[in-house]
Amino acid sequence: MKNKAAQSKAWKTVQIARHPERPQFLDYVGEIFTEFDALHGDRLYGDDGAMVGGLARFNGQAVMIVGQHRGRSTREKLQHNFGMSNPEGYRKSQRLLDMAERFNLPVFTFIDTMGAYPGVGAEERGQAEAIASSLAQLSSLKVPVIATVLGEGGSGGALGIGVADRVIMLSHSIYSVISPEGCASILWKTAEKAEQASDALALTADKLQKMGIVEYVVDEGEGAHLQPLDVMEKLKDVLKQSLDELQAMSAEERCEARYQRLMKFGSDNLGLVS
Repeated sequence: MKNKAAQSKAWKTVQIARHPERPQFLDYVGEIFTEFDALHGDRLYGDDGAMVGGLARFNGQAVMIVGQHRGRSTREKLQHNFGMSNPEGYRKSQRLLDMAERFNLPVFTFIDTMGAYPGVGAEERGQAEAIASSLAQLSSLKVPVIATVLGEGGSGGALGIGVADRVIMLSHSIYSVISPEGCASILWKTAEKAEQASDALALTADKLQKMGIVEYVVDEGEGAHLQPLDVMEKLKDVLKQSLDELQAMSAEERCEARYQRLMKFGSDNLGLVS
């Protein structure tokens, strides 16, 4: 009965994370940041609508923000490719992060994607290499990096902007190496067992916090779509707290702490969830 209850809770969280009215990246940008100026293109192939980023101010301080936007209407979803980035999206984020490093700007990333776009064209243009390069770049940045999972954090598409000094999750967001449906299709040869897979993946914010993957969980009540402004205000407070903590450290201290944070993943020092 305990396993059944936990399973149902995890699957409910998956459904809330995917709620069509859930606030998206650009909604948060409009409430938390000011003077947002979007920058476009990867200077190699084109501009990717799924990955949005640019300069902004956070409590009056200049910062760089990058995030995945999914869209709501059919036209907007197509414009943003349902939040699934092509390699040019990750290369655009790399260009913006290079700029942040050059001008000593704190970086905020916001994750909300089913995963990187799996199309043939994306693979031909180096999808895997683009994500790998993003991971390497984020792991070595000297400026503060704070990542927030807003909704669905899926696979390498999410991790491509998820390596950070602090990782924050909304309480009804999910973060996983694969979708529950994908996991169920591999393990049980049917997506109908996605509910069972969602519990096995330990993809909820509370479990990930216990494991040390996530530092902060922002309570969103029954769902951010029901009280978006309250949730955005809570998130802003946590972002400020995280930035204050990181800016009190030297660049060398931040890099070493980030390295140690990453190295404990998969080790005996990482907490286990029953």
